[in-house]
Amino acid sequence: MRSKLSKTLATRIRVGALAALTVFALSACSGPSAGSPEPGSPSVKNFSLAIQTPISSMEPANLNDGQAAYVWSAIYDTLLFVDHNGEVQPNGAKKWEYDPDKTRLTLVIRDDMKFSDGQPVTVADVVATLERSRTAKGLQAPALSAVASVTATDDKTVVLQLSRPDPVLLIALSQGAGAIAPAKALDNKDIVANPIGSGPYVLDKATVPGSSYVLTRRDDYWNLGAFPFPKLTFRVIADPTAQFNALQAGELTAGQLQPQQVAPMEAKGLKVTRLAGQAHLTMLLLDKKGELVPALADERVRKAINMAFDREGIVKAILQGAGKPTVQIFNPDSKEYNEKLEGYYKYDVQGAKNLLAEAGYKDGFSVTMPSTPYSTTFEPTVTQALGDIGIKVSWEPVPPQNTGAAIAGKKFPMVLYIDALPAAQKMIGTYYGPNAYTNPFRYTDPELEKLVAATATADEAERVELSKKIAAFATEHALNAPIAYMGGTIATDPGVEFVDPKSAMGSNVRQYEQAK
Repeated sequence: MRSKLSKTLATRIRVGALAALTVFALSACSGPSAGSPEPGSPSVKNFSLAIQTPISSMEPANLNDGQAAYVWSAIYDTLLFVDHNGEVQPNGAKKWEYDPDKTRLTLVIRDDMKFSDGQPVTVADVVATLERSRTAKGLQAPALSAVASVTATDDKTVVLQLSRPDPVLLIALSQGAGAIAPAKALDNKDIVANPIGSGPYVLDKATVPGSSYVLTRRDDYWNLGAFPFPKLTFRVIADPTAQFNALQAGELTAGQLQPQQVAPMEAKGLKVTRLAGQAHLTMLLLDKKGELVPALADERVRKAINMAFDREGIVKAILQGAGKPTVQIFNPDSKEYNEKLEGYYKYDVQGAKNLLAEAGYKDGFSVTMPSTPYSTTFEPTVTQALGDIGIKVSWEPVPPQNTGAAIAGKKFPMVLYIDALPAAQKMIGTYYGPNAYTNPFRYTDPELEKLVAATATADEAERVELSKKIAAFATEHALNAPIAYMGGTIATDPGVEFVDPKSAMGSNVRQYEQAK
């Protein structure tokens, strides 16, 4: 990458780069706001949204917390949920309590939940689902890695005994790790495509797996007032232009816009919400132990990679200003954001080359990265930037539904990734914990482990300071190469309101309410 991105390159990829945000702007629980129309009233509308990839599984142990959560979180209750302020709230568990050491979590389960087959939800179902997700070696197992056992102490209480304090366990229980299914259904292979849950919706027979998912609201749901839409439709539309066309045609009630599309949609009467920071673009340096690419075990090499990116040029030329250069991943609007770190890595091709030479890689080296829906439009920029310092990049196509496996499967040493900006506790668990999803090679450092462990028992003020220290450690030791915060614009039908400006809730239909 030159000091200024070439005009041709920037023009060629900027539209696709902005469109990539569709994956995240529409991802991420609160009760209905005062003044919202009552379910069933004439003004209530159905809700429709595009998702980029088909859903690979609705089995609790293999739930994906990305866009697939729009569908499964409407079918399953989770034990807890996160509201649009990023605060953990009761849900399937009406209250919870840690012991003083935070190694024993007690959950009191609601007694008014029913599965869609009419059977009541029992503590036995909660225990069985958590045990399956914990032990099945599926996508949710890492989120429950600190849980040593799950037991029911009476007909309302479930106790999770932990092997160590886990600062992100409550967040995990608001996501796929906290989903509740009938114990008797867990061994049924049909659960992958035809789940039974206690959530507010059920799959409608109009569903075409891999193409569209239609959900009908249950009238007997315990928290019906929080879900005003009688029917939900999630269409699988991978192409961002096709998504925009569907929104423009009135086939979707919400969607992501590129800058040049805002004025036409406002003229059409759609409501436009601008989000300053909703995702981060980061080069994940997965192989920090050097198992696939020995060079990545050297901190000097990882620092050189950070110096290869012209972050300001990427934001200006490719994101058209809809973002902010960064070297960290905590939400810039959060208390945990460490402003002092910005600018830590300057764009310096020669300096990066010098570091590579100092580490013994004067002639560079080669890496293979997965080509995913997140990376495609950025690949020319990344290839050029790393090529300029001597790192040759090859891209291996990966199907959209296998993006998670591309990160967790230890096949690739590096991955270009876009992720949302949830609460700092969740970010710590995802990126810096010993069993983090983005740490498949299980890189460890005593200082980092100590900082992460301390967040589990710290009060809020202490946790904020610890988070800033974690961000500083990650930056100074080049654990990854964050590039930019990405903003976006969401358009909604006049009858629908987007109520999650911080994108704190994850992929959940409760990001949307009926317009007041």
